[in-house]
Amino acid sequence: MKRIVVGVSGASGAVYATRLVEQLLTHGHEVHLVVTEYGRRLLSDELSIKELSLASLVPSMAAQAGEIENKRLFIHPHKDVGAVIASGSFLHDGMVVIPCSSTALGYIASGSGSNLLGRAAMVTLKERRTLVVVHRESPLSLIDIRNMETVTLAGGIIAPANPGFYLGPQSVGDLVDFVVGKCLDLLKVEHDLKTRWEAGK
Repeated sequence: MKRIVVGVSGASGAVYATRLVEQLLTHGHEVHLVVTEYGRRLLSDELSIKELSLASLVPSMAAQAGEIENKRLFIHPHKDVGAVIASGSFLHDGMVVIPCSSTALGYIASGSGSNLLGRAAMVTLKERRTLVVVHRESPLSLIDIRNMETVTLAGGIIAPANPGFYLGPQSVGDLVDFVVGKCLDLLKVEHDLKTRWEAGK
């Protein structure tokens, strides 16, 4: 079992976040989730998720809520910079910000700890753990590009939500899985999503 921190900010792409959480929980991992104020609005606008719970985030796992919530799924208030994921002494196997807005990218690049997502990302970088930033806005300004450079130089991984088409996707879900599978690969988390180029292709 791995322990993964998942941050959700206000860029479009809520389905990337819920699919990642679903995959992590399905494969037995522990998830620490922090959603910004605009991230909550994103989940509401795009997926009609009004409250943060296992049943709303991953409806297919609702029946398992008793054995998962507060045991493998922990949801932290985004304003609580004193939460456990804000501490470097809290050991985890990596953090993903998915989707990541340009605003969130900016405060991660500046090392701002004014909210829990930013603080957790800052701690992840200083402790030399894997930080995957799934930026989802386009086009990019020079500010975005320089912020990406800063995060990269600090040890983070910029993994834009750019799905590949070489596997012949048949649905939007296939495109979502490509991006989520890439994140899982970067976290070194085993999965069975069809996202990799196979020998002989």
